[in-house]
Amino acid sequence: MNQTLLRWFPHPLVSLIVGLSWVLLGKSIDAGTILMAIVLAILIPRMVKPFIDYTPNIQWGPAFKLFFVVLWDIVISNIKVAKLVLGPTKNLHPKWFRVPLDTEHEEVNALLAMIITTTPGTVSAGIDQDRGDILVHALSTDDIDSEIESIKQRYEQPLIRIFSAKTGASE
Repeated sequence: MNQTLLRWFPHPLVSLIVGLSWVLLGKSIDAGTILMAIVLAILIPRMVKPFIDYTPNIQWGPAFKLFFVVLWDIVISNIKVAKLVLGPTKNLHPKWFRVPLDTEHEEVNALLAMIITTTPGTVSAGIDQDRGDILVHALSTDDIDSEIESIKQRYEQPLIRIFSAKTGASE
């Protein structure tokens, strides 16, 4: 990419997202809204540039697939959580458990923790890099092993593929 263009738009995707978000939030395409969207699309990525070391190479196919898996899980989990919260408290079986991590890749582990927290009914309480796991609280579960396996198969393995991350077995 042209160096001048990179100086003005160090993170083009972030610029696009910021500009479009401003227009959508403004619910207008008048000149003032468009001008402010352009200004923000230039300024915000330039301001955060020192905090973003690099943009990892990601595999977009698995990323889109994971997006829809997480979206589906959020919808289904909302329904399950609503039934649990509105139902009798005897149906709640809260548990703390640790999900062992297959990689030390920071983006994979951070996104895994975010996905866990975003999905209703579970919250990640922290990533323990020394232990190599994520501490998770589930609102209700009777089978911790199946919860762990579900998290690993539905979220962690796709994230590892998306970022082409090395796993403990390949390190």
